[in-house]
Amino acid sequence: MRIGSIINGREINEGQRETEEVVNPFNQEVIAEIVLANESDLNEAVNGSFDVFHSTMKHMPAHQRSDILRKTADLLEDRKEEFAQTIMQEAGKPIVSSRAEVERSIQVLRFSSEWAKHIMGELIPMDAANGGENRLGMVKRRALGVVGAITPFNFPLNLSLHKIAPAIAAGNTVVFKPAEKTPATAYKLTKLFSEAGIPDGVLNLVIGTGSEVGSPLTKHEKLEKISFTGSLPVGKEISQSAGFKKVTLELGSNSPNIIFEDANVEQAVNKLVKGAFTYSGQICISAQRIYIQEDIFDDVVGQLVNMTEALVIGDPSDETTDLGPMISEEEAERAKQWIDDAVSKGAKILSGGKQKGTVLEPTVMADVQNDMKIIADEVFAPIVSVLPFKTEDEVVEMSNDSIYGLQAGVFTKDINRALRVADQLEMGGVWINEMSTFRRDNHPYGGVKQSGMGKEGVKYAVEDMTELKFIGVNLESE
Repeated sequence: MRIGSIINGREINEGQRETEEVVNPFNQEVIAEIVLANESDLNEAVNGSFDVFHSTMKHMPAHQRSDILRKTADLLEDRKEEFAQTIMQEAGKPIVSSRAEVERSIQVLRFSSEWAKHIMGELIPMDAANGGENRLGMVKRRALGVVGAITPFNFPLNLSLHKIAPAIAAGNTVVFKPAEKTPATAYKLTKLFSEAGIPDGVLNLVIGTGSEVGSPLTKHEKLEKISFTGSLPVGKEISQSAGFKKVTLELGSNSPNIIFEDANVEQAVNKLVKGAFTYSGQICISAQRIYIQEDIFDDVVGQLVNMTEALVIGDPSDETTDLGPMISEEEAERAKQWIDDAVSKGAKILSGGKQKGTVLEPTVMADVQNDMKIIADEVFAPIVSVLPFKTEDEVVEMSNDSIYGLQAGVFTKDINRALRVADQLEMGGVWINEMSTFRRDNHPYGGVKQSGMGKEGVKYAVEDMTELKFIGVNLESE
């Protein structure tokens, strides 16, 4: 399959252009050949989206935007298995997890369809201020214009829709730059929107490298907002170059999970094995640090190791596979180097630790220190570290000792302690008796510190993709 960018309804795959192969990370089979866009293509996409916003999208009624999103959801539901297979093949995600991603994506579209009809303003009591008598104040939300959506490889459908669907619900147009490693899902999604009736140019797909089209996109003067999910270094560059654009950045984490001595240990371990190793740990809120109260430390670690070693590693197309490949051999080698570096500094491997090609065994580490990459940075691999603690104050301090603050988990039967700890953790979100890796599509999602800025979650993304406009009326008659 040869695929290219889709700009103003036309696929760009001709001429003397550079190409890349998209390969299955498990078996290296070629999935597709992509035709890379250049900066000229990007400018055409942004200019087209800008023109269509002013000529069409800003005048499109909410019910029509809602209908397009709902029809897209219906079409995606009809083709669930096709999309799941595409995600599995190009991302290497186990088929069961790929299907779950598609199900969530359908839900994002339907949430967005609903919110398109509920973008409300308010009346201001102008007479609450001196001199405000006989005046009417109204506040409404209006679309921004062109939104740039830059998305990662790990959730090529769901994370893309968390940007695209709220943007369309709010009345914006979108220039969509997906990860080069997972463009087939993005291509099919763009085609799906077109089939659902979206006007040409409302959603322009630009497939290209970060340097050639990603960086110019973030700086483009006709862009009103950038929504980016990816690495911290790139996020910093975007923040510095965006100028007066609105920016939403989701830049990752090294999520802490705390198990107190009164917790339901079996429940906690079951959840955290899943939270640490789902999709080979390539999830921003993957359970990376597990803090365990000293009295139950050995018991919890024993159960954690046993469950980790029971995981099925293999072909992501197999229904029984728990853990497949990482996205590339380079990423697997990088993670293995982090393990070896930690071991050289005194850490111990309790389980796993071996790497072959793109597959890294699920790995449990102990005796780790805060200066080791496996807990100080975002590991983005199937590696979890276990650390003992004595007191509540101590574990809060340990958890907060990080440049990141995206999401955390707290396991305890003491609701007072749970709420107290949740309030003290420097995180964008905290789950009680649930793993940090748990996310649904209708709650606010986004981090503090260097985990980013802004919020996703359909309602909150819609709000962030609009701006408030005040209209006042003097009711006095002469």
